Amino acid sequence: MKREDIRNIAIIAHVDHGKTTLVDELLKQSGVFRANQEVADRVMDSNAIERERGITILSKNTAVFYKNTKINIIDTPGHADFGGEVERVLKMVNGVILVVDAFEGSMPQTRFVLQRALDLDLPVIVCINKIDRPEARPNEVIDEVLELLMDLDASDEQLDCPFIFASAKAGYAIKDLADEPKDMTPLFETILDYIPAPEGDQEGGTQVLISTIDYNEYVGRIGVGKVDRGTIKVNQDCLLVNHHEPDKQRRVKISKLYEFDGLNKVEVPEATIGSIVAISGISDLHIGDTLCSLEAPESIPFQKISEPTIAMHFIVNDSPLAGKEGKFVTSRHLRDRLFRELNTDVSLRVEETETTESFKVSGRGELHLSVLIENMRREGYEFAVSKAEVLYKKDERGKLLEPMELAYIDVPEEFSGTVIQKLSLRKGELQGMSISPNGTARLEFSIPARGLIGYRGEFMTDTKGNGILNTSFDGYGPYKGDIQYRKQGSLIAFESGESVTYGLFNAQERGTLFIGPGEKVYAGMVIGQNGKAEDIELNVCKMKHLTNTRASGSDDALKLTPPRILSLEQALDFIENDELLEVTPKSLRIRKKILDPTMRKRAAMNRK
Repeated sequence: MKREDIRNIAIIAHVDHGKTTLVDELLKQSGVFRANQEVADRVMDSNAIERERGITILSKNTAVFYKNTKINIIDTPGHADFGGEVERVLKMVNGVILVVDAFEGSMPQTRFVLQRALDLDLPVIVCINKIDRPEARPNEVIDEVLELLMDLDASDEQLDCPFIFASAKAGYAIKDLADEPKDMTPLFETILDYIPAPEGDQEGGTQVLISTIDYNEYVGRIGVGKVDRGTIKVNQDCLLVNHHEPDKQRRVKISKLYEFDGLNKVEVPEATIGSIVAISGISDLHIGDTLCSLEAPESIPFQKISEPTIAMHFIVNDSPLAGKEGKFVTSRHLRDRLFRELNTDVSLRVEETETTESFKVSGRGELHLSVLIENMRREGYEFAVSKAEVLYKKDERGKLLEPMELAYIDVPEEFSGTVIQKLSLRKGELQGMSISPNGTARLEFSIPARGLIGYRGEFMTDTKGNGILNTSFDGYGPYKGDIQYRKQGSLIAFESGESVTYGLFNAQERGTLFIGPGEKVYAGMVIGQNGKAEDIELNVCKMKHLTNTRASGSDDALKLTPPRILSLEQALDFIENDELLEVTPKSLRIRKKILDPTMRKRAAMNRK
């Protein structure tokens, strides 16, 4: 049976190509909002960090109605670190809209998300977005997308995909560049014509694959998935099974059932094939589980999520300033919060270590882990994190393998030499280089994942903020040898107290300071970056002794260079293996793992 009244689609694209803005327009023009209702831009990015950074982190479900047809839409993340979100939600849909920027064209993540869609044999609608940009080049971008489809071995049907031209911001789509732009109708029509309606056996036993997990403090875990077979009803008894865990069989009851309508979940008594539903009331529900009828327990195969490639240690804060700024500071608080994150983030791993004070947290990249850190500090958590380290593997012969990345870099041509030199020192190999007519160089590198740790901040400085760096995971390769990360040492506070202008004035000659006057410091805290390779201890709490000839007010004449205030990402990039980043709701402080200078020197000698 076919459900002609439903279409299920996912919107996929590279980061910042306009997916979420496109969903906004589809919602507005389908009448989800009242005519005079004030609606925030990128309404689907509900998380505060998503709104600030302009990126989508979690996939979101919504639904609109067009010509009596319900279109279930899933907005997916475009950043490589959140690729795990894209991989699993594609199981719920019957087709995808690939959004491509009319200026940037096909980018690394475009390839990644398109490959996932083609692997599942999903039909593709290509939407060339931002055609109203002054530098837009839609005709060339069509050629790039067709080349990409051929590179990825698309079938003849997939190659014959429709192209739509749009400006999501201006709220219109057109089928031909010569057409008069009006509204999003051409895109709605193409979805109805080209995306197949879901079909299945409505009379068969229930079968629902859980593809996403949401979490709510009041109802606990909420599983989201598509009804593949039969009908699912409230109060129905089901069997929970999993394709990758054949022994898993648990009897559960459906307590509440929801469907999506606009931005809301609406309670429904039952749902049938093709419907995307949210199910609550099952405590131990996981992504990849299948809910079946008791008579026909048959699991649906589910693609395993890509493994994490990078790890950090989250440690209970034990600095002299511990517990003064955070609400949640104990190891129990830290453990509960990290394990709660596993409810919704499938790409994350949390492991307990020999000590109860430290947890090893593994993710898909630095951005993936930094978003978790930022969320936790906003919630009132106080803790410390170690430098990011990559996760190695060994092959059958015991040879060490490390995660490799493909780095795609767009920079003005005059900066390309510096970038090539820096990445070569980090064991990067230049795979290709092209110069566009506007003087931008596109560089393609194969580089170990650890070679990119701490590089983004340096990259932005080297390119004066004009460079774009995108990466995608490229499997595991042989270990490339040691990399020297930071050539400069740290400036370390010698004693605890409050920083004063006199002490800072003397310290600033040695390098770049991270703090200003009147800030609390402690022995072993990193207060700046040395201009030379070694670490130096300085007393920034040192007051000027008053004499008969020196008035106390003569400090006013001392001029301090403004300190370099590090963001969370910059601080994570900066720290070395013997340092930690102390994270609190109010402050970010870099410190040495061993605060005592004598013990620190002894540990350094032992390492040598």
